[in-house]
Amino acid sequence: MAERSVKVGLIGLGVVGGGVARLLLEEKERLAEVLGAELQLARAADLDEKLAGELALPAGVYTAEVNAILDDPAIDIVVELIGGLEPAKSFILKAIAGGKQVVTANKALLAHHGAELFAAARQKGVGVAFEASVGGGIPLIRSLRESLAANRINACLGILNGTCNFILTKMTAEGASFQDVLKEAQARGFAEADPAFDVEGIDTAHKLAIVTALVTGAQPRLEDIPTEGISRLTPLDIQFAGEFGYKVKLLALFNQDGGGVEARVHPALVPRDHVLASVDGAFNALHINGDWVGDVLLYGLGAGRRPTASAVVGDILEMARGILGGGRGQTPPLGRAGLKNGGPLALKPLSEAVCQYYFRFTALDKPGVLAAIAKVLAEHRISIEAVIQKGRETGGGVPIVMLTHEAREASVQAALEIIDGLEVISQPTMLIRKA
Repeated sequence: MAERSVKVGLIGLGVVGGGVARLLLEEKERLAEVLGAELQLARAADLDEKLAGELALPAGVYTAEVNAILDDPAIDIVVELIGGLEPAKSFILKAIAGGKQVVTANKALLAHHGAELFAAARQKGVGVAFEASVGGGIPLIRSLRESLAANRINACLGILNGTCNFILTKMTAEGASFQDVLKEAQARGFAEADPAFDVEGIDTAHKLAIVTALVTGAQPRLEDIPTEGISRLTPLDIQFAGEFGYKVKLLALFNQDGGGVEARVHPALVPRDHVLASVDGAFNALHINGDWVGDVLLYGLGAGRRPTASAVVGDILEMARGILGGGRGQTPPLGRAGLKNGGPLALKPLSEAVCQYYFRFTALDKPGVLAAIAKVLAEHRISIEAVIQKGRETGGGVPIVMLTHEAREASVQAALEIIDGLEVISQPTMLIRKA
C-alpha cells in the first residue's frame, strides 16, 4: 500500500453517494495502485444513519454533520451528491473557501449557478470536477474539456435522458401510449413518481446548459434554452414519422456553425440511418462535430448507481493526482485558462431556427381541406416535401400529415396559428422538428 494518502469527504449517501462509498471501499487497493497513493474515504455525511449501516462504513467515517467535513483541514476533496440548489450550493462554496477540491454530480446546480461556482474556484485556486453531471458513466465532460480541446465544436446532438429514451423506445417498438409506457417505466424504476423533470425536458436542458458552457466558455441562462418534452407525443406520430423514414428522439441540440449559438431541447425526427437512431432503451449518447476531429460519438449508460459512481470516482482520482502533483497541470472546470466575459451567453431565439418540420393536422373529413392548409403554408413560404393522408378517423377528425422543406420557426408558428383557427381543423396541430 502506498504511504501517501488523499482524504475524501462525501456528502450524501443516497443511490449515487452509496455507490461512490462502495467503490472507494471495495476497490481501495486497486485505486491506490492507480493513484500511487491511498485514496481514503475519511468522512461521509448524511442525515439518515441507516444508510451508513447498510454500507457497512468503517468506524468513525459516518457523521450527520456536514461541517465535520467542511471544517476538517485534513479533508482534501469534498464530494457533493445531495443534489438540488440549496444547501448544496452553500456546501460547495464553503468547501471552495476552505481550499478544498470539489467533485459534484449536481447538474441542476451547475446549470443555474455554474459560473458563480467556477469563478469562486478560480479565485481560490482549486478545482471543480463534474463528469457525472451529464451522461452518467460516459466520459463526456472530460472528452469535451480535454480530448477535443483543440477543436471548435460546431454542433452537438445528444440523447441525454434515459427515462425519455426508454419511453420513446417502447412507444416505437410496441405502439403503446405515452401514459402506459410511463407507468411501466415508473414500475421498473426508470422514472420518478413525479416524472415531469424528465419527461418535460428539464433534466435534458440542465445537461445541455453544461455542454454549451463547456463548448463556448460562457454560461447560458437556463430560461433562454427553449425546452419541450415528450408528453404530447402519440403512437400515431411515431408511426407516421416511421413512414417518412425517421425515429423520434428527445434531443439536446447545440449549433454554432451558422453564426450565433443555438441551444434547444425538444422531440426531433432523426433519420433511421443516423447513428443516434440506434440509441435505444435507457442509453445516452452525444454526437459531436469538431472542425478538426470531424464526427465523434460518445455512448453508454447515462444513469444508475454503478455508472455514475464510476464517473464520480474518476473525478476524485483526477483531483487526487493534482493534489499529489502540487496542483500542477490541473485542468480548469471548463477547460479554459480564462472564461469569456460579458455576462451570460446570448442564444439565438427559437423563432430564428431553420429546419424541416413534421405536421399532423386533425381535420374534418370534407373536400378542400388539404388545399386550405396548403394555401396558408404557401403564404408563409413553407413548402411541402411529402404528405400522408389515409382517411382514418382519430379523435374526431382525419389526420393529414406533412413533412416540409426547411422553413423558419417564426413563419411556421404564424402559419399554424391561422391553420388551427380554420373551421375544418378540430384539434391543435402536432409539430415535430427535424434534427
